[in-house]
Amino acid sequence: MTHDNDTLSNSEEETRDFLLSLSLFDSFNVDELSLLAQHMSYIHLQRGEFLFVEGDKGDFLGFVVQGVLEVLKKSATGENVIIARLAKGSSIGEMALIDKSPRSATVVSRQPTTMITLTSKGFDRLTEKSPMTGVKIIQKVARLLSLNMRRTSSKLADLLNVYPV
Repeated sequence: MTHDNDTLSNSEEETRDFLLSLSLFDSFNVDELSLLAQHMSYIHLQRGEFLFVEGDKGDFLGFVVQGVLEVLKKSATGENVIIARLAKGSSIGEMALIDKSPRSATVVSRQPTTMITLTSKGFDRLTEKSPMTGVKIIQKVARLLSLNMRRTSSKLADLLNVYPV
């Protein structure tokens, strides 16, 4: 598969090289990663800046290139509780690529942070050019969601002090 012999910009090359460093994309070839990089963009956040707020429209998946994000969820008493910290290589917003539902948590930058993102529109355009690359991305996102759900289930069981019957 080729990507119309397009040459990558410096930014797209940096994006592709970062994607190469993520185990999530270890089964992708260079052409697939180049195509993916062409459909991604950068976001730069200052310390204390929100990536998104719970309830916002979910329309992108992102990967932390550098910096630290905190994922916050409102408790029953209305306080924001930190439920995760995300550093280099972490992903956020996987559900948005699948279901386009409102964001389920708030994400704030705890230090200057750079991310690369794939919007729903970018994913749709990529999939039009290369359906198989789109399928591979969905498979990887499904695995991420499954792993996250297993981790969450284990944490919930620990918190509820569930004992075998």
